[in-house]
Amino acid sequence: MAARAQHSGPAANGGGAPALLPLLLLLLSAAAIIPRGDGQNLITEDVTVVEGDVATISCRVKNSDDSVIQLLNPNRQTIYFRDFRPLKDSRFQLVNFSNSELRVSLTNVSISDEGRYFCQLYTDPPQEIYTTITVLVPPRNLVIDIQKEIAVEGEEIELNCTAMASRPATTIRWFKGNKELTGKSEVEQWSDMYTVTSQLLLKVGREDDGVPVICLVDHPAVKDLQTQRYLEVMYKPQVRVSQNYPVQGLTREGEPLELTCAAFGKPQPTDMRWLRVDDEMPQHVVVSGSNLLISNLNKTDNGTYRCEASNAVGKSHADYMLFVYDSRAGEEGAIRSVDHAVVGGVVAVVVFAMLCLLIILGRYFARHKGTYFTHEAKGADDAADADTAIINAEGGQNNSEEKKEYFI
Repeated sequence: MAARAQHSGPAANGGGAPALLPLLLLLLSAAAIIPRGDGQNLITEDVTVVEGDVATISCRVKNSDDSVIQLLNPNRQTIYFRDFRPLKDSRFQLVNFSNSELRVSLTNVSISDEGRYFCQLYTDPPQEIYTTITVLVPPRNLVIDIQKEIAVEGEEIELNCTAMASRPATTIRWFKGNKELTGKSEVEQWSDMYTVTSQLLLKVGREDDGVPVICLVDHPAVKDLQTQRYLEVMYKPQVRVSQNYPVQGLTREGEPLELTCAAFGKPQPTDMRWLRVDDEMPQHVVVSGSNLLISNLNKTDNGTYRCEASNAVGKSHADYMLFVYDSRAGEEGAIRSVDHAVVGGVVAVVVFAMLCLLIILGRYFARHKGTYFTHEAKGADDAADADTAIINAEGGQNNSEEKKEYFI
């Protein structure tokens, strides 16, 4: 707490002749604002305390010269003179006394104890400062009042939270689950106390059923003070249709079909029925409670089948669209899928083989191309003209054969 600046004033009301009283007060006032040469002064701090707790008042002396210290209440009655307590209020108890400090505790603090308490030091001139005790009062009661105990989804309901008889005024905050909401507060003052009422307007949906609405208090005298109410919201059914059989795949002629209808609402739906949209229900369809069964599907069963459920709030439905396929529709589709896969695999192998063959042929021709041209030109290098070159080339071959025959 911040130290309070020193104030000076008279130590007590003195007696004496009426003519001397104004002069005495003037002298004391003048003396109180004159600082002492030795620098001796008083130090204290303000005290904030919650009603019913303990307040501690400390009068400390800086640069003490063993002067007498005393503590006075707001009515300027002496609580302690040194270590002696003239006041009969036993709630005041001495905590510490020395030449440099007088420390006193006040138990079971009430609002009537609030005010200025004076520390006096009997020096020449006398010194005086004051400390202020501030008493905080937490709310006496915290109540949530809800306009409707049971709401219907889509409605706007009003909630009011009241914090009674606090000091200072309370700040009220609203939460729905973990989400903070904004309310509107009004403050009423009675004597030194404050009553705060906060209003919250809330539009509810089915997701709010069972969710707590919390009224929380922000006040320096108390922590984690809150109260809550759980919302109860009624809503019309939510309907869902599921296919039990066939579990997967197509609904084909000659096979059975089983559907189940599930409905959830508040209150729980009591009326549930199946119907066929824009047509009559086929006679061979069996409805048992929430289940619909067709034992032998045919194409005349095509259409939209609806499950309706209702409660006190309203009615809802869910649709299932049925299309019956030929009995071999699934098999033909599977065969076509297999054929396509086989054909694709064969084509891939053929393409790969052709690429490999092209690579091999290319390498072969590149390797033998130079040798072929060398043999083709042999015998034509020394010819005078083109005709002679052709004759020489042919003759060269014949000569070669003749030479082979000669040597043989």
